[in-house]
Amino acid sequence: MSTDQVLLFVSAGLLLNLMPGPDVLYIVSHALRSGARAGMVAALGITAGCFVHIFAAAVGVSALMAASATAFTLLKWAGAAYLVYVGLRLLRSGPVAVVDLGMAPAHAAPLQDSKAYRNIFLRGFWTNALNPKVALFFLAFVPQFITPQMENKLLAFLLLGLLFNFNALWVNFGWAGAAAWLARRSGLVQRSLRWLDRVAGALFVGFGIKLALDAAPQP
Repeated sequence: MSTDQVLLFVSAGLLLNLMPGPDVLYIVSHALRSGARAGMVAALGITAGCFVHIFAAAVGVSALMAASATAFTLLKWAGAAYLVYVGLRLLRSGPVAVVDLGMAPAHAAPLQDSKAYRNIFLRGFWTNALNPKVALFFLAFVPQFITPQMENKLLAFLLLGLLFNFNALWVNFGWAGAAAWLARRSGLVQRSLRWLDRVAGALFVGFGIKLALDAAPQP
């Protein structure tokens, strides 16, 4: 692959990752609530879930899912149900304090329970891993940069997928840092966390409903 193709791939991937969606919303909501470290843990969970789709697409599982309406529908409903579940949790959450997990004001009490980080990571993982549209995205996007002349197309797919995920991680870290910075400097954001949870919850429910209503790809 030429340098121009790699640069084009990286540029296209960065632009796609800058577009807000369920992943960005999940990261930003945790960073606003609990600081940059919480947002970064959420980003790591999202990235881990993305690896599932990279490897699945590379070995052809995603191609099978794209051709099978039943497989797509099952994973679609699982992903939709999980997004709605996350949204309902946010909608039902009570008042919260601005707690730092790494980069908040000095007066904030840091959260010591590692279980909170684990839960943030796992929810981020499942939010991404259960979304079949992510698998179909990799199946559609990455092969455009693999030429017929490449001898090991599986290796090329894996390397491009890893490069995409690596770049996406730093973009997501940027979202987390920006949201945490805003929360530290805006009293209005801190006083409005409960309403932000409601908005985020409603959006997650909306994402879940939209995913559930999406038609299966035509074989």
